[in-house]
Amino acid sequence: MNPRIRKRFQTKLQQWFEIHQRPMPWRETSDPYRIWISETMLQQTQVATALEYYQRFVQKFPTLRDLAAAKSATVMKAWEGLGYYSRARNLHAAAKEVVRRHKGTIPDIREELLSLPGIGRYTAGAILSIAHGKRAPVLDGNVIRVLSRAFRVTENVQQPGTVNRLWELAESLLPDAGVRGHNEALMELGATVCRPRQPMCPECPVSAFCEAFRYSVQNDLPVKSPKKPIPHIDVTAGIIWKKNKFLITLRPPRGLLGGLWEFPGGKLEAGEDLAACLRREIREELGIRIDIGQRLISVKHAYTHFRITLHVFECAYAGGSFRLHGCDDYRWISPGQLDRYAFPGADRKVIRILKERKTGEFS
Repeated sequence: MNPRIRKRFQTKLQQWFEIHQRPMPWRETSDPYRIWISETMLQQTQVATALEYYQRFVQKFPTLRDLAAAKSATVMKAWEGLGYYSRARNLHAAAKEVVRRHKGTIPDIREELLSLPGIGRYTAGAILSIAHGKRAPVLDGNVIRVLSRAFRVTENVQQPGTVNRLWELAESLLPDAGVRGHNEALMELGATVCRPRQPMCPECPVSAFCEAFRYSVQNDLPVKSPKKPIPHIDVTAGIIWKKNKFLITLRPPRGLLGGLWEFPGGKLEAGEDLAACLRREIREELGIRIDIGQRLISVKHAYTHFRITLHVFECAYAGGSFRLHGCDDYRWISPGQLDRYAFPGADRKVIRILKERKTGEFS
């Protein structure tokens, strides 16, 4: 794109953004901490959902030092339901690193940002450009879509070589000044106009510069690998009662649901029935014996790359000493204490039933 056309692209984009941008609380601040929180929450999350969590999160942890000083369980509870829990764990760990290494000030140097847990090239670019006004590109899913269409990129955007090319294109479009507005405008354009399906090309401020629009191939771009079939997994869990309390266990701080509490159980293996699976998992992970009663509920839940059916049984503790393997801690709690702990989405559906019960023990 020659300099004259690039300037017109930038001007048209910025003029559109000034009129059509959606009001967002993180657009009203230059605080690197709050911008970092918002960008982390917006990864793989709808804006409407992120808005609700953002407001609550910054009220509970108004400064980076507040977040760094918080207990892990408190952070996970504040994130509960937002998903992709590694984001919360990395955010908390990075806040501690900023306090330890940078005296509580979020750095404005790319290499220092990239050295923090959970901060990659996109988040670093967002912090640098939006919070500090530095000339740094951003490349999220929305920007990838805009650039793929504007420059008619026909290669697979999930391949490293294509990603590098898109970063170069994003950088080539940066203005000398007003980088924050430019980057926010690109992301907004992808979210509201240059949509994945049925892009609103007649309403696009830069359609005159768009090669995909010119050749009528906007619906074919960006090019991605075919989606693989989504596997399904059957999982068992037990509400294991001991008098009027039941057992919950803490997942290790890694993986998809790391750092969350859950009702103990595990995956069904080939040839097992559900009761045998639950009995085996409890023995292997906790070293205790249980009596299994009636099935309480079966819950279907979808994650990004797989789906589960969680089969939950009423159980009673039948003896044995705890030997933890595959979990970090356990608690005997009453239904009234459930709100103190952060649980995965599937387990929260079970929690609603437990809270509605009038009896408080296995029968």
